[in-house]
Amino acid sequence: MTFHKRVTRALCVGLNTAVITMEAVIEVPAVTDGSPPPWPVAAMAPGSWLVLNAGCADDQVGLFVAALAGRIEVQPPGGRDEVANALLAEEILIAAGGLQVRDRTIGTVVTPGCCAGLEDWRDWAQVLIGDSPWLGHDPGPEVEVVSDDLRVWQDGGETRHRGRWAGVHVDLPNRALPGLLIGVQRDLVGFLDALTGWATRVGLQQRGTALVEAIDKNFAITAPLDVQPFR
Repeated sequence: MTFHKRVTRALCVGLNTAVITMEAVIEVPAVTDGSPPPWPVAAMAPGSWLVLNAGCADDQVGLFVAALAGRIEVQPPGGRDEVANALLAEEILIAAGGLQVRDRTIGTVVTPGCCAGLEDWRDWAQVLIGDSPWLGHDPGPEVEVVSDDLRVWQDGGETRHRGRWAGVHVDLPNRALPGLLIGVQRDLVGFLDALTGWATRVGLQQRGTALVEAIDKNFAITAPLDVQPFR
């Protein structure tokens, strides 16, 4: 089985007794508003998080594509081909989401903030040069450097403005971040495989190939990932 066909998982890194994962996610939209999608979509609560990897079922992939289409104008009758055409006509595809960091030992999770986008997932590499990327607002996730570790705050912006750090956070060694980002890219490459299979089964034909290429380009999935050790 090739690399592209293997079910991938987020890279796990031990931190004392903790296990830290990083996953690419999108925020689930209210896809029932307006016309229903022209293909089956997973029944997930609006505002929850859909994890993207090679293990996504067809209805989860369909939900992802419906989330992309929900942001653009689709010509009537709004069927499969019209949705695909509208997506392919867009100069930029975006999706609310980003990277989710979880401590699986204690169950703590930090999710992307409001207005963060999956298309900016590579901005996490800024942490490797000592900067915190913009991870959304309300409440404003943020990364703090604590000695040789990184502390990812769910509400970093709000608590820092009050002169203190507090609340939900996940700690990980800074040396682990390059591997975690490589794991995210592996998951997204696997998701492209799931997307390719879905497009074939839905019957998009050449539109499906073009859509996979457009999503790859807009979300910077297969482009080389340059991650250097933390300085």
